[in-house]
Amino acid sequence: MTELGEFLRVRRAALQPADVGLRGYGARRVPGLRREELAMLAGVSATYYARLEQGLSANASEAVLESLARALELTPDERAHLHTLARTPTRHRPRSRPDVIRPGMLRLIESMPDTPAVVLGRRSEVLGWNALGHRLVAGHLPFAAPHRPAERPNMTRLLFLDAHTRELYRRRDEEAQRAVSSLRVLAGRSPEDDELTRLVGELTVQSAEFARLWARHPVANCVSGTKQLRHPEVGELEVAFEVLTPPDDAGHRLLLYTAEPGTPSAAALDLLRHSRTTCRTGMSPSVS
Repeated sequence: MTELGEFLRVRRAALQPADVGLRGYGARRVPGLRREELAMLAGVSATYYARLEQGLSANASEAVLESLARALELTPDERAHLHTLARTPTRHRPRSRPDVIRPGMLRLIESMPDTPAVVLGRRSEVLGWNALGHRLVAGHLPFAAPHRPAERPNMTRLLFLDAHTRELYRRRDEEAQRAVSSLRVLAGRSPEDDELTRLVGELTVQSAEFARLWARHPVANCVSGTKQLRHPEVGELEVAFEVLTPPDDAGHRLLLYTAEPGTPSAAALDLLRHSRTTCRTGMSPSVS
């Protein structure tokens, strides 16, 4: 079964007849709508839908995809993901060179010492961070690790496999759901990315929590929100995050954290910044 077929199957199984105005008759062998029911709701033949879900039919039209999205009651992010999965897959690319942060982006985040900033690559790997961003999300790791590909942290891997990072988030389930939902979006956009495929495989094998969430096919393009943290140096705080995407095809994302002015969380961030200044003077890395 293709990624498109699996996504359709999971979303179909999540809908009950009553959810879409149909009458259910007796017990069902499998949960959710039958293929025939979804095909009827979408206005396509049951045979065509079955082939689509089984991966036997490609290049579904925009009209068919929109009809399926309406029948499945997809969110805007899920609808966009459906269209992405339905694109003709490209061949796997050979293993590429490790990604690097642009010097201008690095200078930009270093020019904002009061705002925690992290630059992520197309697989959620950390390409760079400023001092406060590093101290906020991964102070237990070497500051220069993003600039050494063999040691480069990956935010999703840290969340599921690193004990320090797991303890950082007070709403652990919410953060895990958000991370997997974002990774699904990234995977849908780059089905030919072998490195990303290996990351998903590693996490599926090593984390039962990740495997369970991944199988549900959650999809959400998380570009803003709040995070509840329990930081080992400054205690509990709430930060808002914004994800900015440069207008090129590099796939990089700039992750910025802020706290509401005048709140204990803002005071905690300020304390963290001053602690970094007094305890880590001269520790700023140079990019190799």
